[in-house]
Amino acid sequence: MEIYLVGGAVRDRLLGLPVKDRDWVVVGATPEAMTALGYKIVGADFPVFLHPETKEEYALARTERKSGQGYKGFTVYAGPDVTLEQDLARRDLTINAMAEDAAGRLIDLFDGAADLKRGILRHVAPAFAEDPLRVLRVARFAARFGYPVAHETQALMRTLVEAGEIETLVAERVWSELERALGEKQPVRFFEVLRECGALQRLLPELDALFGVPQPPGHHPEIDTGVHTFMVLAQAACLSADVRVRFAALLHDLGKGTTPASEWPKHVGHEEHGIALVRNICNRLRVPNEFRDLAVLVARYHTHCHRAIELRDATLLETLEALDAFRRPERVEGFVRAREADFRGRTGYEERPYPQADIFRQAYLAARAVDTAAIASGRSGPQIGEAIRLARIDAIHQMRVARN
Repeated sequence: MEIYLVGGAVRDRLLGLPVKDRDWVVVGATPEAMTALGYKIVGADFPVFLHPETKEEYALARTERKSGQGYKGFTVYAGPDVTLEQDLARRDLTINAMAEDAAGRLIDLFDGAADLKRGILRHVAPAFAEDPLRVLRVARFAARFGYPVAHETQALMRTLVEAGEIETLVAERVWSELERALGEKQPVRFFEVLRECGALQRLLPELDALFGVPQPPGHHPEIDTGVHTFMVLAQAACLSADVRVRFAALLHDLGKGTTPASEWPKHVGHEEHGIALVRNICNRLRVPNEFRDLAVLVARYHTHCHRAIELRDATLLETLEALDAFRRPERVEGFVRAREADFRGRTGYEERPYPQADIFRQAYLAARAVDTAAIASGRSGPQIGEAIRLARIDAIHQMRVARN
């Protein structure tokens, strides 16, 4: 029996990054031998065991043979005769197909270390094209490291998409990869890679439809709505680590993709048009409610934030109420950050001040400071709500007077 450290732990160690999780491959063993040593079997599709003390995962070396459609359409063999090279050969990218032996010596059969130095994402073997999930994984690693995808790997990804394999991915897997990608350093790269291989049109056609659609008058004429959306996501990644904010920023302009070409470059009512598209995506991918709710609110009210300076005091309060800000105060900052990203997601606006954000924040703080208990005293029924509303409007007004 031989045990090797494999995958991301080896890659990250070579990059000088903290190693968070360690995965191990065991060569020359059987399930019976592992359980006899105290390992607990946990793998459902293939033999994976938890170490009796560290609880780290140890998988028997295995091979995979394509036997059906989709990412689950494989026959797995995990006999004691499977070699380390065979196990590493089934992995997706060369940078993830390295191992270390018990003495810490690097085993690099597919030049993964060289690809790390070059900064490129390259598949290990032609069998890469048998698993559609790898399209999303490659895109996610592009978002993490910023590396380009090798031309030959891009070709295999396009082959997977054109064969319809990408549609076999279940919603939960697509969302899982998308959510993880949104949390990476360069989340835009995830969606760029998907678009380059045609997967964005299959998985998120509402987003892909924005490319080629012009922005409204006053925007840079060479930047269409799709490019603007990617710029907004890049700004959101700079402004907030909250993936809910990044997701809302990504979907904020979907309504522009439904504007008839005869009405370009104006997009009247695109806020309302985008709401149904946001909901469609969230239903299709089974997106958690907290992501959906913020994305819907940002799509519906994003122009309100941009016009905060000119909005009536009552309209500011109505927007805060729509955000459910007095029960969900975290939504105010999420909403404002997404709107600031939208403002900065234009050429030449990246460093410009955005005072509208502070107006919204201060309007919320002023309205929240109203003593609702005192107002409710001596009143009943609808009178209470109306009195609180008027007091909050007045508080917002006083705040704006003080600002000026």
